[in-house]
Amino acid sequence: MDSLNDFLWAYQDLIYGLGTNAILALSMYAVLQLNQLSLGQAAFMGVGAYVGALLSLHTGLPFALVLAAAAAVPAALALLIGGPSLRLSGVHLAIATIGLGEVLRVAYVNTPALGGAMGLSGIPERAGFAAIYGLLAAVLAGLVLAARSKIGRACEAIREDEDAARAMGIDVTAYKIAWLAVSAALAGLAGALNAHYSSFIGPGEYGFDTAVSILSFAILGGIATPFGPVAGAVVLTALPEVLRPLHDFRLVVNGLIIVGVVLFLPRGLLGFRMRRTGGLSGPARGATRRV
Repeated sequence: MDSLNDFLWAYQDLIYGLGTNAILALSMYAVLQLNQLSLGQAAFMGVGAYVGALLSLHTGLPFALVLAAAAAVPAALALLIGGPSLRLSGVHLAIATIGLGEVLRVAYVNTPALGGAMGLSGIPERAGFAAIYGLLAAVLAGLVLAARSKIGRACEAIREDEDAARAMGIDVTAYKIAWLAVSAALAGLAGALNAHYSSFIGPGEYGFDTAVSILSFAILGGIATPFGPVAGAVVLTALPEVLRPLHDFRLVVNGLIIVGVVLFLPRGLLGFRMRRTGGLSGPARGATRRV
C-alpha cells in the first residue's frame, strides 16, 4: 500500500491529467459521432474551470454542486451558439466555436475578477483520484449505453445520411444541438476537475492549441466506440512522459509515432482493432472515414 501511495504521489499530475484528458476526449467524441466539428472544447473547458474556481473560492457550495454548475454553464453557452450554427451547413460550427474561444480569452485577460492575464491561483484542491476516475467511468458508461440505445441508432442514421434520417422522422438539428450541449458539459466538467487539482488556471491554457490537442485525442484513438478517444488521450498524455529519457529526441519520436498511427491506422487505434474483428458497423466506418 505504501508503494502504491508513493507511486500516486510521484505521478499525481500525470495520473490526474490522464483522467481529465480522457473526459475531454469523450467531449470531442460526442460531436464527432454526428460528423460535426467543434473546435470549442478548450473554450468550454475554460468556462467550466473559471466557473468552478470562482464558486470554490467565493462560496461554500459542496464540490458536487460546483461540478454541476461547471458543466451546466458551458452547456447553456453551447445551446446559445449551437442553435444558429448547426442550422447551417459546412464548417460554421467550427468557425463559431473558434471565435468563441478567442472572445473568451480576451475576456479572461481583461477581467480583474477573473485574475486577468495572471490567472486565478489558490483554488482548493478538491479533485482527487476517486472524483476524477469515478466521473470518467460514469461518463464512459453513459456514452456506451447511449450508443447501444435508440439514441445511438438515430446517431448512426444521421451519420450515414441526414436526409434519410429526416425522412424517418429524426429531428437531426435537435440531436446535433443536444450532443453539442453534452460535449460542452463534459469539457466544462474536465476543466473544473483540472482547476481543482492543479490549484491554478490561466487564460493561456484554453487556446487553439489545446483545442487541437483535444481533437487529436479523438482522431488518434478513433470514434467507432467511446473507448477510442479514451485510448487516444491516454497515449498522447503518457507518451511525452514515457519518452522523457530520450531528452531532446523525445519530441521527434513522439511525432513519428503519431504520424505512423495516422498513416497506417487511419480509423484510429481502436478502429483498426474493431475492423479486424468485424465489430465495426457500416455507418461507423463511414463516420470514421469522413472525419
